Amino acid sequence: MSPIQARQATATLDVAPALSPAPAANPLGYTRSASDERPWGRWEVIDVGERFCAKRITVKAGARLSLQYHHHRHEHWIVVNGTALVTIGSRTFSLQENESVRIPKGETHRLENVGPEELVLIEIQYGERLEETDIVRLEDNYGRT
Repeated sequence: MSPIQARQATATLDVAPALSPAPAANPLGYTRSASDERPWGRWEVIDVGERFCAKRITVKAGARLSLQYHHHRHEHWIVVNGTALVTIGSRTFSLQENESVRIPKGETHRLENVGPEELVLIEIQYGERLEETDIVRLEDNYGRT
C-alpha cells in the first residue's frame, strides 16, 4: 500500500462513524429545507439528524455575521467558495476553499466575507439543542445585540 493509499484508508476509517443513518428531522429545532434571509446573506438547512444540522451559509461580499457564541452546540465550517475571515476567541485568520475549522461550544466566533464574491460554506452543527435561539450575540453590525 502506498503512503497516499494508507492516508486515504485512515481518513475513511476516521470518518466512518459520522456516516451512520440519522432521522430526517431534529425534534428540537431545524427541519430540512428551512431557510432564512439575513442582512449578511442567507442560510438553508440541507440535512438534519437527532444531534446534528447541516446548513449552506451564503455571505454577501463585504458582510459579516455577529460576534457570537452558543450554549448548546459545536460548529464545523467548511469553505466551498470564496475567502472567509474567521475569528475564534482571540485568534483571527483566513480560510480558503476546501479549508475548515471547528468551533467548540461556548467559544466566541465570527465569520466575515473579505472577498469580492459570495462566500459559501457548509456549517455542521452538533449538540443536544439545535435551534436559532441558541445564539448569544456580543457585537453585531445590524443592531441585533
